[in-house]
Amino acid sequence: MTEFGSQQTAWISEDISNVLAILPQPWLIVAKDGMLLKASERALELGVVLTDRVENLDLLNLIAAAADGENVTDGEVILPKTRTHEEKVLRIRATHVCNDVLVILEDATEERRLDEVRRDFVANISHELKTPVGALSLLAEAIEAAVDDPASLQHFAQRMRRETARLSSLVGDLIDLSRLQSDELLVTGEQINVDALVTQVLDDVQTVAKNKDIEIVVGGTGNLMLWGQRDQLASALRNLLTNAINYSHPGTRVALGTKLVDDFVEISVVDQGIGIAAADLERIFERFYRVDPARSRFTGGTGLGLSIVKHICAVHGGECTVWSQEGHGSTFTMRIPKQSPLINNLDANRQGEGAEK
Repeated sequence: MTEFGSQQTAWISEDISNVLAILPQPWLIVAKDGMLLKASERALELGVVLTDRVENLDLLNLIAAAADGENVTDGEVILPKTRTHEEKVLRIRATHVCNDVLVILEDATEERRLDEVRRDFVANISHELKTPVGALSLLAEAIEAAVDDPASLQHFAQRMRRETARLSSLVGDLIDLSRLQSDELLVTGEQINVDALVTQVLDDVQTVAKNKDIEIVVGGTGNLMLWGQRDQLASALRNLLTNAINYSHPGTRVALGTKLVDDFVEISVVDQGIGIAAADLERIFERFYRVDPARSRFTGGTGLGLSIVKHICAVHGGECTVWSQEGHGSTFTMRIPKQSPLINNLDANRQGEGAEK
C-alpha cells in the first residue's frame, strides 16, 4: 500500500487497511477532486496514475459519479498506450466512503483481446466455409443442367472434387486447431528420430513437389532425437514443406536442414520462392491471415497452416521463427527441445532445492 500527499484519510482504520491489503484486485482511494490518497502496488503497476492525481477523464467521471451517488458505480476505462505501458482495458467499480472514493480495478485487456480473436475467428470460419459450400451448390446445379454433356460433366466433377478437398482440408485444420487451443506444455510424448520423421513427411509431399518440378534437398546433422508427439510434429513440418512448394517457382529447390543448437533440435525449411514482405512477417502466424489471398485459394490454402505450426511448436516448449525477403525466398525454422521441457523444469527445480540444502 502506498500513500500520497498529506491529505488525511482518517476513516481508514488498521482493520480496513488489513482488508484492503488482501484484496485480490488492484485498488485506489481517491479524493473527489481526483487527488490520489492511497493505492495498492498492483494498481500503480497498471499505469492508472502516473503522478499523484488521476488524469484519465473517463475514470474521473466515474469517480465523480461515485462521490455523488449512493450506489456502486460500474464502468470501463481504456488507458491509452504510453512510453512505459501498453494500452489497457480496465473494468471499474467505485463507491464513496466518507468523503473519498474507493476504486476497485480489474484488468480486462487479455479478456477483451480473446473476445476479439473469437469474433474474428467465427467470422472468418463463416466466410471460409461459405466459399466451398456455395461452389459445391452451384456445381451440383451445373451437373444437373449438363446431364447430356459428358465433357461438361467431367469438368464439373473435377471442380467438385477440388472444392471438396478444400472443404475437407479446412475442416481438418479447424479440428487440429481445436486440439491445440491450450498452449500448455505437452504432458505425454516420446523420443522421435528426426531422420525418420523427415522421411515420413517427404513421402507425403513428394507428389506435390514433382507436379511443380521442385526438388527437395535434405541435409544437416543426422541421427538427432527430439521429444514430442510424432503426429503433431509431422503435421507442422508437412505444413512448412507444402507452403514452401506452393509458393516456389517451378524448377527451383526446397531445402530441409536439421541441426542441434544447445538443447534444441532445429528443423529449417528454405525455399527460393516469392518471399514475404516485411509488413506481413509479424502477422503470418495469425489464423486465416494470407499474404496473397488469391494465390492461397488457388493452391488450396486455408490460412490456418502456419497458426497450427506455431501452436504445435509452443506446446512442445519450442517456437517457429521466420526469415524472408521478397523475391529471395523464405526460411522457416522449428526449434523443438530434444527432451521434454517438463523434465527440464523438474531437473532445474531439483537442482535448486539441492543448492538450498
